[in-house]
Order: sequence, then structure tokens, then C-alpha cells
Amino acid sequence: MESLIVNAAYDQSPIKTIELMSEDQVMQIMEASHKLYLDRKSWLSKHQRIQILDKTMTLIESRKDELILQAAKEGGKPLVDSRAEILRGINGIAVAIEEINQLTGHEIPMGQTPSSEGRSAYTKRMPRGVVVAISAFNHPFNLIVHQVIPAVATGCPVIVKPASTTPLSCMSLVDILYEAGLPKDWCQVVNCDNSAAEKLVKDERNSFLSFIGSSRVGWYLRSQLPPGANCALEHGGVAPAIVDETADLDRCIPLLSKGAFYHAGQVCVSVQRILAHSSILPRLAEQLTAAAKALKVGDPTLEDTEVGPLITPQEVDRVHEWVEEARNAGAQILCGGNKISDTCYEPTVILNPPKDIRVSKEEIFGPVVCLYAYESLDDAIAQANDVDYAFQASIFTNQLNASYQAIDELEAMAVMVNDHTAFRVDWMPFGGYKKSGLGVGGIGHSMKDMTIEKLYVMKH
Repeated sequence: MESLIVNAAYDQSPIKTIELMSEDQVMQIMEASHKLYLDRKSWLSKHQRIQILDKTMTLIESRKDELILQAAKEGGKPLVDSRAEILRGINGIAVAIEEINQLTGHEIPMGQTPSSEGRSAYTKRMPRGVVVAISAFNHPFNLIVHQVIPAVATGCPVIVKPASTTPLSCMSLVDILYEAGLPKDWCQVVNCDNSAAEKLVKDERNSFLSFIGSSRVGWYLRSQLPPGANCALEHGGVAPAIVDETADLDRCIPLLSKGAFYHAGQVCVSVQRILAHSSILPRLAEQLTAAAKALKVGDPTLEDTEVGPLITPQEVDRVHEWVEEARNAGAQILCGGNKISDTCYEPTVILNPPKDIRVSKEEIFGPVVCLYAYESLDDAIAQANDVDYAFQASIFTNQLNASYQAIDELEAMAVMVNDHTAFRVDWMPFGGYKKSGLGVGGIGHSMKDMTIEKLYVMKH
């Protein structure tokens, strides 16, 4: 049987070896999950689900230190940010408990036509069916919370495939769910190859696909869904942040630096393109470069580390190749642009790369941010929108009219005013359009997607 070696992102030392499941084993899990859904008598009641989730929060809280360290080791996110991730995970479960009581139907008016007289009607939310969740590496605990907990909360059996680089946090969360009282068949982890995962997605018993990962894979998997299956796709972005001539640079530089270099830029809504008014671009470039140079890069398990490694050495090579392409195309590398080690890359600021190269139009997913000049807000918005991705965007301004124009005209599912593009709380709608994704995430929104609204009509 094949096995998977999980390595620490920083030094590539082995953490654990996991046996990979065969396609037959994966399909047996799908069969068990589907049978469970069909057996209405085995469904968990609302109060049972609430009790399980409440105990899950308590158990996570009691083990948060080991979960934080585990996430930092396998995924490379520094302790300060992994700590925030685990706490967000606890909060996400609390949000799901609240949403269980909000997941209700409503009355449909009758008696408005002769044919509808003598009837009453209402809707009821019910679990959609088996959920297949395929996750990404960059938030190894909280992404699983966002994909698995809504399924548990709504009463859907869920099969989750974590990223092969970061499966341990997922396995820990699912084990905690079992300990909290969730019967095993309601949530199962499959560590398998891509072929077996694709077979899960294509299976006619799959009712809902939750996918977080690359645009290429996500759109392909959507094309393989069986008839009737729904999906939510969360891909990447090339997030723009506009900084106009009225912006307070002392306030926005720390936010832009955090948004660009948080988790070494491996976030789907990382600040990637900063569009600054030409009158302030030199000062912004100088201050952002100084902020980037001051960041401490290194071992994510040390308290003072601010930027950790990329997930694999191959990613370091790829990011460096993109930066070299920009350098060779005439862009100015204001700082960074070098490998620190096989796994770490310098926080990099690039000035005026051409618009047709990869750092300007594709998701970097590394600690690299690009600066561009603009003359008018119309020009800035046009530049911001001139890519195939649209997730989150932001504008830094002290002009009310400018903020409203940006909100209305930026192609994004969310626009932040005087904040970086990577802001998120777990109850807000979160998702992209164009190539950035399909559907809306966030705990409550996912719960609605994982249910159907069933209509009941009663003749008196």
C-alpha cells in the first residue's frame, strides 16, 4: 500500500507517515455515507448536533496549544497566525451552532387565487445529501472547519480530503468530533491520490462539492459533477489595493505589509497589486520596502517569526522564476527577490512590472507584492479590473466619493475601505467570481448551500 510522508514545511523533516487509501476503500466510504443519508431514522437531531459541536469547541480549547504547533509545523504559518487560526476555528463552530437555529423555512402565502384557497404551505430546510470536501494547505485547520462543520451542523454526511501536505490538522479535528460524540460514518477523512478524489467527485451519490484550491482543478472538477450535484468553489485571486493621494500612509503601510506578506503571501486574498496615485507612489514604495525588509523570516514555530516558509521547495523555485521574469522584463526589484533557503523566500516588492507577465496577471501565492502608478481613480479601477480573477479588493482613501466609486466599480465580491484585501471574519460572505470561484462561503452561507428548501402544501 502506498504511503504519504508529511513533512514540516520549514525544514522538510518528516512528521508522520500516513497510509493512502485505495480507490476501493474510498468508494466504500462513499457507499457508507450514502446509506447513512438514506436512513432517515439514523439522522442526528438538532439538539444532538448542537451538543456535539459544543463539546467539540471545549475539546479544541483544551488542546489549542498542540493544535497551534501542529498547524505551524505542517503548514508553515507562524505561531502568531496559527494561534489566530485555531481561535477562529473555535469561533466558526460557535457560529455554526447559532446558524442551526436560523436555518429555517417560511410560510408561502395561499388563498390569493381561487385555485389556492383552502391550502396552507410552508418550506423546511433539510440536508442535501453527501458532501465531498476537498481542501487546501494554507489554513490547515480553519478551512476544514469551514467545509466540515457546516455539513455536520446541517446533518449531511461529509467525506473530506485534506491537502496532502497538511492532513494532520484535518485528522485532529475529525478525531475531536468523534470524541465529542459524532458517529464515525457522519464524517470521514480520506487520504488518497487525485484519481481516487476525482472518482469521489464524479460519483452519482455526491450531492455537494466543497472545493478550495487552484482555479484549474476547481473548474475541471465542476465539469465532472453528476447531474443534480451542487458545488462551492474557492480559488485564488490577484487582489488589488488602491491607495489614493488622500490616504494616510502611516496607517496603511502596516496593513498593506500584513496583507501582502501574511503566511508568506499564501492566501487567496493576499494583497498582490498596489495601485498608488503617482504623487504618493515614491513615498509609499520607500515605506513599504522598509516594512518588508524589517520582517523576520524563518522558523514558524518561533514566537518572533513573522513570515514563514512556502509550503514546498518547488513553490520557492516557482516564485523565484516569476520574480526573475519580472526583473528581466524591466521591473525594478525594490527589495527581496532572492531565496533565503530551500523553503523560505525574501519578502519582495516589485515596482512597475509589465501588465502582461505572470506577477501582474496570475496569483503569485508567495511573499511578493507589485506596485503600479495611476493618475485618476477611473484609471486605477480599470487597472484593478484588468485580470481574469475577482475575489476581494480594497481602497485606502479619505474621500467618501472615492470609496463609493470603488465599492460600485471594482470587480470583486468584497471591497474593503481603508483595510487590506485579506480581511475576513467567519460569518461574512466570502467568495470570488470570474476565475476566482463560484458560490459564497462563510459558515452560515455554506450551511444554506448544503440544504434544500423543501415545500409542503396541505389541503384543508
